[in-house]
Amino acid sequence: MQFLLYLCAIFCYMDEMIRHTGVVLNTSEGVARVEIVQTGACAACKAKEMCTSSESRQKIIDAQMAEPMQPGDKVEVLVRERLAWRAVLLAYVLPFILMIAAIAILDLTTDWSEAVVGTLSLCSIALYYIGLGVFKHRLQKQFTFTARKV
Repeated sequence: MQFLLYLCAIFCYMDEMIRHTGVVLNTSEGVARVEIVQTGACAACKAKEMCTSSESRQKIIDAQMAEPMQPGDKVEVLVRERLAWRAVLLAYVLPFILMIAAIAILDLTTDWSEAVVGTLSLCSIALYYIGLGVFKHRLQKQFTFTARKV
């Protein structure tokens, strides 16, 4: 029960913004294509030159422009933290719950071998991700980034 209250708190009350700085690559029709550098915890460390575990990756994000922008402008890309948690829920938590539920239901209602039950539970996850792909455009409307000049 506490877990459900925790999830409700995450989705209902979190309205903080996640911010990343980047550079505008190009713009078209109110959308800016922004390149951000996503850094791991080690990448910001001063000793990273002597360590091989530092990592940073470049990401390209399409963001709605809050104001007119030109290629080369430094911008801040914003997304609500609540949407990030919703993405984690859709991408990781729900498929895991679906797999466990499929295993439990198939194991209790059939006398199939563990290999068949496991394979069918993995197939249920594949169908889930195919379903997400079908509704990709609808999800993209909900998960929007906003860019504003720094």
